[in-house]
Order: sequence, then C-alpha cells, then structure tokens
Amino acid sequence: MSDLATTQDLDSRLEQHRRELTGYCYRMLGSAFEAEDAVQDTMVRAWRNFEKFEGRSSLRSWLYRIATNVCLDMLNAGNRRARPMDLTAATPVAQAQLNARPEITWLEPVPDGRVLPSVADPAETAVERESIRLAFVAALQHLPPKQRAVLILREVLAWKASEVAELLSTTVASVNSALQRARVTLADARPVSTDADNPLDEEQKKLLDRYVAAFEGYDMQALTALLHEDATLSMPPYDLWLRGHDDIVGWMLGVGSVCRGSRLVPTVANGSPAFAHYHPAEEGDGFTPWALMVIEIVDGRITGINSFLDTQRWFPLFDLPARLDKEGKPAV
Repeated sequence: MSDLATTQDLDSRLEQHRRELTGYCYRMLGSAFEAEDAVQDTMVRAWRNFEKFEGRSSLRSWLYRIATNVCLDMLNAGNRRARPMDLTAATPVAQAQLNARPEITWLEPVPDGRVLPSVADPAETAVERESIRLAFVAALQHLPPKQRAVLILREVLAWKASEVAELLSTTVASVNSALQRARVTLADARPVSTDADNPLDEEQKKLLDRYVAAFEGYDMQALTALLHEDATLSMPPYDLWLRGHDDIVGWMLGVGSVCRGSRLVPTVANGSPAFAHYHPAEEGDGFTPWALMVIEIVDGRITGINSFLDTQRWFPLFDLPARLDKEGKPAV
C-alpha cells in the first residue's frame, strides 16, 4: 500500500470518531469552540504518535485517552463555564441592569449535529440528548475535572470501571470512589430533566408553534399562557436573568421591547428546540441576527428561554442565514 493510501486510511479511521469525541469534549469543557479545538488537538497528537499505538486497546479507547488528557490540561487553567443563574440571584425586573461578563465565563450552546452520533437505539439516543442539555452540562461544571471525566465515561458513555481506570491510569477502586463523589455533587446541583426534543411529538410541535406566533406577534398574554410560572430568561453575555412569567413579560414590554417585530427560525441545540432570533433591520429591508434562543420545556410548558446574544459566533456555528428578507426567508 502506498504512503498516500496509508495516510488516507488513517485520516478516515480518525475522522470516524470526531463527532463522538466532540460531544465528550463539549461535556467536559462546556464550550463548543473549545471542544472543537480539543478534538483537533487530539487528532494531531494521534497522527503524530500513531506509530506508538501498539493496539493493546481499541483505536477509540486510545483517542479517548488523548482527548481526556487534552481536556484535563485545558481545565487545569482554571476555566469553568457557567450559566447566569449559577453566578447571581434572579433580579426583579424593576431593578434589572445589563452587566456583561467576559466571553470565557459562559456555558456555550452547541449544534446537535456536531456532538450527537447517529444511533439506532431510542434509549441510547435519549441518554445522549439528555447529557448535552444546558442544565446538565452546567451541573457537570461543578465537578473537579477528573470526576467529570469519570462520570461522563461511566454514566453517559457506559464504559466499564476497568476501562475508565485504564484510561486514567488509576485503579477501579479510585474510579468507583470518584463516581460516587461526582454523583453526590451532581445531585446537589439538581439539573432539571427537560422534555425531549421530539419533532414527531405533536403536542410539543403545537407548543412551539404557539410560542413563535406569540413572540412574533408580541402577544404577551399568549406568551404568558405558555410559560411556567417559574420560567427563566437569561441573556449571555449579560449576567442578568429573570424568573417568573410576570418579570419576563415586564422585561419584554420594557427594555426587551426592541424585540417587537422579530422573526424566529427553528433549529436545534443541546438536544433541545431552539430558534434563530432575527431583529428588524434598521434600514427596514429585512431582518438581521440577534440571538440564538434555546428553549427548555417541562411537562408541556416552557421553563427556560436561553438567549445567546453573540450572533457573530453562534449563527455561523449553526449554519444559520446571515440575513432574512422582508418575507422572513433567507436572503440571497
């Protein structure tokens, strides 16, 4: 076999694992961009050191070992991603102020297609989706890096304790102890399990259709009927967040009234329904990007609206149109 054929074969074998590795690194790091950087670093290290791969474990296990070390190195720099509700108390709308924090502070959204492998088993698919929800990934950030790795490998990816011990160069007893401590911490963080994003669920589809109609029509009475009484609204990069439909509606009728006349384009993020939020263009000839809006639903009602406002980052990542025309369709 020629060197070119060998190179292409190795590239192909490595690329087969990119998506699942990106999902793993995203759960570890809480950042879509850092996860992609970590996976690229993993691929480069694997390529450079492939002659040292002795085949005592599978290629997949070897790549996870490299990816884990890359993530641990990145996390040792002290980075920990958070949601606004992890940093401050909810602010009454009458006292609300927009205070920006550095970009590195925030837990980032991620497109499903970049982190969720294609699996046929519905139960496995449900676990994969649940484990990239914003609330779950935010809860993972409370764990020390090695506990985080152990919990993801054991409970999300269903690795055996012996496999994790080998990957981390430790003992099964240490893995089991780390898992137990991680479970306690995660229970204290209490990530809420949200309804699965299921495009075949007619009730959810109707709820989201009603949400779009209420938001685009700026019908606050209709919107209130869709929100749980303890629903939250957050807007990274600002640390402000609001709780309760009264404060959310109060915000939208006040400072948030700049959203009147907006258009929403459906997408998916973090295993949840999401929308690209476009504002009316100042020149009045269409709509321009404003936010990526990730929706959390529990028991058929909206419990969270997470609006990520840095559109220069999110819209290209999600392959969203850079502009909509007057009819609300992608502008050419």
